[in-house]
Amino acid sequence: MNFSKFSVPYPVEPTYSKRVAYFSMEFATHQPLKIYSGGLGFLAGSHLRSAYELKQNLIGIGLLWKYGYYDQERNQDQTLDVAWNEKLYSFLEDTGIKYQVTIHEHPVWVKVYYLNPETFKTAPLFLLSTDVPENDYVSQTITHRLYDANVATKVAQFILLGAGGAQLLEHLNFNPDLYHLNEAHGISAAFYLYKKYNKNIEEVRKRLVFTTHTPEEAGNEKHDIFLCHKMSYFSGLSVPEVKKLYGNDSDQFNHSLAALRFAKLANGVSQLHGKVARAMWGKYDNICEIKSITNAQNWKYWADKQLYRFMEAGDDYGIDDRKKYLKKRAFEIVADQTGKIFDPNVFTIVWARRFAGYKRAGLITTDEERFEKLMTNSKYPVQIIWAGKPYPVDHPAISEFNQLVHLSKRYKNAAVLIGYELTLSKRLKQASDCWLNNPRVPREASGTSGMTAAMNGAVNFSTDDGWIPEFINHGHNGFVIPQADYASMVTHEQDEYDLNKMYDILENEILPLYYENYNTWRQVMKNGMQDVRHQFDSNRMAHEYYEILYK
Repeated sequence: MNFSKFSVPYPVEPTYSKRVAYFSMEFATHQPLKIYSGGLGFLAGSHLRSAYELKQNLIGIGLLWKYGYYDQERNQDQTLDVAWNEKLYSFLEDTGIKYQVTIHEHPVWVKVYYLNPETFKTAPLFLLSTDVPENDYVSQTITHRLYDANVATKVAQFILLGAGGAQLLEHLNFNPDLYHLNEAHGISAAFYLYKKYNKNIEEVRKRLVFTTHTPEEAGNEKHDIFLCHKMSYFSGLSVPEVKKLYGNDSDQFNHSLAALRFAKLANGVSQLHGKVARAMWGKYDNICEIKSITNAQNWKYWADKQLYRFMEAGDDYGIDDRKKYLKKRAFEIVADQTGKIFDPNVFTIVWARRFAGYKRAGLITTDEERFEKLMTNSKYPVQIIWAGKPYPVDHPAISEFNQLVHLSKRYKNAAVLIGYELTLSKRLKQASDCWLNNPRVPREASGTSGMTAAMNGAVNFSTDDGWIPEFINHGHNGFVIPQADYASMVTHEQDEYDLNKMYDILENEILPLYYENYNTWRQVMKNGMQDVRHQFDSNRMAHEYYEILYK
């Protein structure tokens, strides 16, 4: 394997000939490669799959996490337990490339692994690891845990991804036309390039593009600029030089602001998020233009092809039979994990995604009276499944997860599952009649789980946030909680409004439709499958990146 003259190992489509290096902290390419936490990784994985399908001249740069994000296990009482188990990957190829990156003022050895495009049908992916015997133990731990809770380790991870990734491209001799940062984690690459191009920021700017995923300022990473400097984040620049270069006098280094000032172009990840991001960053001068390219997921990987075949053949019996089979198969996982036998004929609500406060996993349970009535309704029976991973030190989110576990013990038709990764995600979308999504508007930048749910015959029911305004036509292909004047509400008023609307729509529209007019329900489901098929397939998104961001 000769990587010194690396080129993408398949014939590139002329439309997509521009050489792009795509930097991301996480990639969810397939279940066996556990180097992702949630939506950002799911998106990056779909992007690489579509780059492969469209034969784009794009390669991925990421980090090889020895213990992944974490393994979700259970304590004795079924509550959440966080486990760190070493991952082994015989399918990754050792490139033989080894080099040093300066971190914390001393050289750290980096070893490079390769995910061959043919393994999971993705664009080429290079993964960096510091877990080698040449390094001291602290340096080895840089690539142990994705989003390590220790601040210095996290900053070191950002240096490795950005500056270390930019350095790798020289070893590969890939010479990208563009460096595409998926989130600002890799912005240390800009300082590396600034040094490389003799401190000419324009040379950096014409090569850098940036995708922002975070619709609130507080969520964008900031770190103490002196700590970053001590960690060698700025490739040898002094703190005054950095402040001057990115035009900010604060002692908190704002990664996203730096990315927006060093990139020639950026994008938000839905039409709504683009608007929110432009308003949010608009008060800063000298930032690049922020376009909108709505996230999408890879249809070929996610969709149940059999459902689509029946739909195209106009075979409603086939659709019903297939959906029932998919539910039954997924319910074996529910039975295995919780000892509860779910019924494929019963309306099934699934809430499954990363656990975070603003996503409000337990919202539906907060009106105890209505929830009790919903769970014991014999006319319109329901089953509910929750799943998802909280960040391992996000104690409010872990506590919400555990509250749901305890609550589910009271009902034989409620279950909380662990191990929410790609495979379980796919199964739960197949199990779902109603994919429930209720983030606080406008805090969900995109939220792509509903796309893959629709690809598996689940009907979306959501607050009007992220990609949803571009997709749901209420009652036609999904159901949406109408927006209120959220800006004038305090948090608990917003929660109360959304909760009441949720129950109204569920009790008066969704459940009667499913149980009393299934033909119309099936049509809603088919419309969702149809509408998501092309508009929210990542081939459209990967094409738009070349058309809009890379042009």
